Amino acid sequence: MRLFETLSAIPVKDYYGPEDGGPLGRPGQFPFTRGIHPGMYRDRLWTMRQFAGFATPEETNARYRYLLEQGQTGLSVAFDLPTLMGYDSDSEMALGEVGKCGVAISSLADMETLFGGIPLDRVSVSMTINSPAAVIWAMYLAVAEKQGASWAALNGTLQNDILKEYIAEKEYIYPPRPSMRLVTDTVEFGTRHVPRFNPISISGYHIREAGSTAVQELAFTIRDAIEYVEWALERGLGIDEFAPRLSFFFNCHNDFFEEIAKYRAARLLWAEIMRDRYGARDARSLRLRFHAQTAGCSLTWQQPYNNVVRTAVQAMAAILGGCQSLHTNSLDEAYALPSQEAVTLALRTQQILAYETGITNTPDPLGGSYLLETLTEDIANRARDYVRRIDGMGGMLPAIERNFPQREIADASYRYQRELEAGQRTVVGVTAFETADERPLDLLTIDESAAERQCAKLASLRKSRDSAATVKSLDGLRKAAQGSENLMPLLIDAVKAYATVGEVCQALKDVFGAWQETPVV
Repeated sequence: MRLFETLSAIPVKDYYGPEDGGPLGRPGQFPFTRGIHPGMYRDRLWTMRQFAGFATPEETNARYRYLLEQGQTGLSVAFDLPTLMGYDSDSEMALGEVGKCGVAISSLADMETLFGGIPLDRVSVSMTINSPAAVIWAMYLAVAEKQGASWAALNGTLQNDILKEYIAEKEYIYPPRPSMRLVTDTVEFGTRHVPRFNPISISGYHIREAGSTAVQELAFTIRDAIEYVEWALERGLGIDEFAPRLSFFFNCHNDFFEEIAKYRAARLLWAEIMRDRYGARDARSLRLRFHAQTAGCSLTWQQPYNNVVRTAVQAMAAILGGCQSLHTNSLDEAYALPSQEAVTLALRTQQILAYETGITNTPDPLGGSYLLETLTEDIANRARDYVRRIDGMGGMLPAIERNFPQREIADASYRYQRELEAGQRTVVGVTAFETADERPLDLLTIDESAAERQCAKLASLRKSRDSAATVKSLDGLRKAAQGSENLMPLLIDAVKAYATVGEVCQALKDVFGAWQETPVV
């Protein structure tokens, strides 16, 4: 039996009329449901920011230059798994993974190569890194300094959302509370010294990829953001000092109208929370700015060219929902990192939507749709209920320690799988309309030579650097980590002394310890 409900199990009626939905304001006005700017894309298009990184810094730098030549308007760095977990390329824990799911970065020398010839004061850079985020950001700032770029001119985003790692993605190193200290250090340091850079991107994307509903993605992301706000306030920052630089990152899945409504509800909720819960007065603090990425979990290796259609529809939903930047997935990403041909087509998808469809001609073109307004209100109310429940647990950290969001996501994922198996939902080319013969794709492959080159560079670096200065910087970092001072200046000193990612993360692990999750049962 077909389900007439959204992926969040919100019933969809056969008729919506004037009695449905809520009041409409104007784009650019509180509560910003219809968009954070009065003109939206009439005035400025979203940033086209393709997530990219593979093999070595040299190869990724070449891909970045290619994408910028093709009209991409911002960079987004994908790091390999060893880097994400705080290991160097020559660690035994990195064996077989170097450069496979992103670029391998072990030292400031690698970061210098990654951004070689790319002026950081003129190109916006987003970096998808979490547990070692402060270390990688220190390297980025050091490279900018070497280029002669003022930190005040830097523009971009550090993902740096550790709470969603404990909830969904599981790429954590330290226990939650010292990890939150590192995040707060970056927020404080950015507020004081890098004012145009977003020190955190509170991310629902990975929560959705783990199997959540749209409502859960929104609710847990908003409650994570509340947690970060609370920690920054406890540090002594004023709400309007740092809130304008908080940014968000959402998934864009297949349920077209639900996804658009989710983004509108997100803006509504954030504006209410900032004004009513925290007393923010700066309008920039009230405006939820977000990056969107089309849903990786919706891609299929069966009939992969269908992924082009999925991505186009999802991207259109993100644009109609008012995103500030967008990544479109490539058709081959169910198999591997995207080939140059596939990533070019993904970028062209955004460009066609921007320049050929007319959907950018007016802000919130679907605003006033009875269905859309009702969904926006329903999603906002269901998300508010989740926020209240987590507040009742004492906040997101206690909720994570009790496995509450993890269990909710697991239940939602299981329910969706059962609906697929029962034939209540359809995935074209997988559960229906299958074909026996499929044309093979020309895939990007990363061989072990990338790891060999990285390890050779690391060995050379360790021989050539001032070892005494490196050891001194790491000892200073350990000592500072035992106290309460902001660690960003110590991290910058350490990476400038060419301490590696693995060495810096181990120094912090010596003080903070490591985290082991209690499984959901």
